[in-house]
Amino acid sequence: MHRRNALKGLGLAGLGLTASAQTTTAHPHNLNRGMKPITITKVKAIPTCPHGIELIVVKVETSEPGLYGVGCATFRQRAHAVVSAINDYLDDFCRGKDVDNIEDIWQTAYVSSYWRNGPVLNNALSGLDQALWDIKGKRAGMPVYQLLGGKCRFAVDCYAHGGGKTIEEVVENVQRFTEEGYRHVRIQLGGYGAAQMLGGYGNTVDQTPDFKNAGFGTEDDNYMNPYLYMKSVPKLFEEVRKACGEEIELLHDIHERLQPLDAINLVKSLEEHRPFFIEDPFSPENIGYFPMLRQQTTVPIAMGELYNSPHEWVNPMTERLFDFIRIHISQIGGITPAVKVARLGEWFNVRTAWHGPGDVSPVGHAANAHIDFAVWNFGIQEAVSFSDTLREIFPGAPEMKDGYMYVNEVPGLGVDVNEALALKYPLPEKNNYNWTQLRKGDGTPVRP
Repeated sequence: MHRRNALKGLGLAGLGLTASAQTTTAHPHNLNRGMKPITITKVKAIPTCPHGIELIVVKVETSEPGLYGVGCATFRQRAHAVVSAINDYLDDFCRGKDVDNIEDIWQTAYVSSYWRNGPVLNNALSGLDQALWDIKGKRAGMPVYQLLGGKCRFAVDCYAHGGGKTIEEVVENVQRFTEEGYRHVRIQLGGYGAAQMLGGYGNTVDQTPDFKNAGFGTEDDNYMNPYLYMKSVPKLFEEVRKACGEEIELLHDIHERLQPLDAINLVKSLEEHRPFFIEDPFSPENIGYFPMLRQQTTVPIAMGELYNSPHEWVNPMTERLFDFIRIHISQIGGITPAVKVARLGEWFNVRTAWHGPGDVSPVGHAANAHIDFAVWNFGIQEAVSFSDTLREIFPGAPEMKDGYMYVNEVPGLGVDVNEALALKYPLPEKNNYNWTQLRKGDGTPVRP
């Protein structure tokens, strides 16, 4: 026994340690085993609408003084319902839970209403989930992307929106973004479905659609002519290519506004112009047409903005029916499920292209970017430009430079919220449905 102890001492000495030193240099987490967990004390919604776009942020407060997290739960078409889901249900559900157990909280919150999914519940859950990751990063003293594996790239490559009401205006916008350093630009003529060319979205032209002459629908309903839209897109690509060259990557969003066979024919007609991707050729109700599209063209396809449930994206991804998964991170429930989607896509060469429109808060854009940094199969990110007012409400918001997005390199998501200032811009009582209300000439609703 004496010999064994002597050898044991020699072994520790050879490592520069004594038995006493080995005890005192134990992993710091081991020293904290007796400490009480940090728990959730309050979950609340912070709604704000500084520019006519409803934004909702979740704030999770904890038992640790001064420690809190924020996440994005923006769903502007049902903003008040999301606020209620957060304040009236998630707050009560989460109180007393350990902030470290993100996966457990996500899974139990996901089924807490029994019925799964849906944009209202998913957005509320997303805000909670992002806020917990924000807290996790703050506790670790690291940006969230470090907790996801660290950086795969120095910055997040983005595409800009180069739309216009005329081809000339689109060309000018593409050239302007190219000069600003962007390598990818989405081109849209007259908005989605070219509705602005025909008097949609508040524009006025001489042509009045038949449904309005007949007094059908409402005064604010917009008009789309599918034939004129399909005719305009190849011409748009041709002229932009002539003016801006072959190196710029061009994208386009059909936004589900065509019948499936019309969408297939349009995508085929664009193949010679080498789109970076064509987005949302089919509505979620028509995803069964993807095999036919795949057989007809090699144009890369992005899909998923309207997906709520994993059942909508798992099969198309594993069957390689599209090339970019374009989900809205707060639509599917936050960082936790989005990272799982990205990891799944890696095995099937499906790249990420998270949805990042103006109706996502700076907190949500930061969440997008942190995942973009960490996943190998990143594809592209939608660019964003924040006003001075938004930057004042959300200090630490991501920055754009030379077509790249950068996050605030501090622990957590890097974005805070000035709650008092945010509440100076309350949500409107009346909801705006205008952009989704689109009709053909006879009044048939067009799905956005």
